[in-house]
Amino acid sequence: MTLTVHHLGVSQSDRVVWLCEELGIEYDLKKYDRSPIMAPAEYKALHPLGSAPVIEDGNVKLAESGACVEYILKTYGDGRLTPEPGHEDYPEYLYWFHFANGTLQPGLVKIMVLSTAGLGESNENVKRHYVRQRQLLEFMDQRLSKVPWLAGNQFTAADIMNVCILTTMRCFMPYDLGPYPNILAYLGRIAARDGYRRAVQKGDADLDVEKLTGAAPPPMQRGLAAALQARGR
Repeated sequence: MTLTVHHLGVSQSDRVVWLCEELGIEYDLKKYDRSPIMAPAEYKALHPLGSAPVIEDGNVKLAESGACVEYILKTYGDGRLTPEPGHEDYPEYLYWFHFANGTLQPGLVKIMVLSTAGLGESNENVKRHYVRQRQLLEFMDQRLSKVPWLAGNQFTAADIMNVCILTTMRCFMPYDLGPYPNILAYLGRIAARDGYRRAVQKGDADLDVEKLTGAAPPPMQRGLAAALQARGR
């Protein structure tokens, strides 16, 4: 029985590909290109909500990136990338693991939604969310001024959960990381990991690791860029 990872290009499903590479486990990677911005019909057919990622393992079919990551850790991880209860890093690990989808990603996605709705930066709602974005990134930057990894002194799945928001997501919602030197140093450590580089190469070979992890946002996702150009933006 082989774990199958259904990976939608330029999406948070890169978390699952990266996790598998870090663990060094056998898996079957099935890749799907966006069409042109959203998931193609064959990907949407995998799950009633059409969400990414989706994994299959025997009779198990699972969506939600956090659930997929936890399933793989518990099923194939052998305790790796997850501090045990009682370990000094365990509380921070739990916090930052859930911070990704519970706080950071929703906080940044709101700006993307408002921007694509045509609301400019002078809009009061947009201004309020930009303040929130800075608050979230400053909070993370402060954490990374004290420790090399989000949970503490060891690289964990909490890092895997958060990094795509700082990298891949910027292909849809460009923002500059220049004001956050500790985040940039952290992304430099991420870029130096063989597992991360293998995951990008296997899952999104047209993306450049150095651009993903640099201060300036990486190139915009092709379908979104074309749509905005057609709208004269």
